[in-house]
Amino acid sequence: MHPLTWIVVLNWNGAEDTFVCLNSLAVVRSPSCRVLVVDNGSTDGSAELIRDAFSDIELLVLPANRGYAAGNNAGFRRVMELHADYVIFLNNDTHVAAGFWVPLIETLQRNSSAGIAVPKIFYCDRPDTLWYAGGIVRLSTGFISHVGLRKKDSPEFNRPGATGYATGCCLAMRCRDFQAVGCFDETFGMYAEDVDLSLRVCSLGMSIEYVPSSWVWHKVSASFRGSPLSKLVKKSFEVLRLLRKYRAWNGMACYLILLPLRLVRSFPEVMNVKHSVKHKSGRVKDAEHFQNCH
Repeated sequence: MHPLTWIVVLNWNGAEDTFVCLNSLAVVRSPSCRVLVVDNGSTDGSAELIRDAFSDIELLVLPANRGYAAGNNAGFRRVMELHADYVIFLNNDTHVAAGFWVPLIETLQRNSSAGIAVPKIFYCDRPDTLWYAGGIVRLSTGFISHVGLRKKDSPEFNRPGATGYATGCCLAMRCRDFQAVGCFDETFGMYAEDVDLSLRVCSLGMSIEYVPSSWVWHKVSASFRGSPLSKLVKKSFEVLRLLRKYRAWNGMACYLILLPLRLVRSFPEVMNVKHSVKHKSGRVKDAEHFQNCH
């Protein structure tokens, strides 16, 4: 039996996406793997809908929207009360392959120096196209990017190993390590808190491990409420906050100089929200349904 793992899913006014996510987690849940939904102050009745549809799932209702970092930290405190050994933070606008959590936890069990394990992540509406196959972060130049972004999956992305940073879309940690590193920094709004967490994990001498045998599909930008331009501005502001936190002054200068180019290059990513497939709340059958797309 695996050690007790809790999957924390943060919801804010997104019951439809959360239903898809929780249906895909139905085949994952077991005595060793449980699910907590944190409702982040929803105003659309999400909490009641989730409670009625998934009465056997733990639900934590927060009185107001505290943002990604604080909402997940609140969820972490709750799963610690429930004696979790490991925690997986998972975006609600995702669905997962059956058993996706096992390679993540086994990586952390085998490798004592691994601080975070992160899966291979695909686009929901392009299930053979990568969104994340590792991360690159260079504070000296302000360069932060996903490996494999918008590329078709191929053998080159099947090599596990250390990577630059984990995406907050889905990451697994030992609870003691998440505590030791100080949890998510709640001064970040919605972006860059995952890069910051990764940098702090690395500062403790631990690695970020990319685990390509674990698969997740992500409905990119579904959790963001606002225009594409506002997302780009928000993301850029948080990256600058990150660079300032680490006193990466050269990186800030480079980032600002290249900001217009970065905005143009990232615009297709932001516009993806307008073209995302609208998933229904039916049960996700199993990993084979998605593997057939590869």
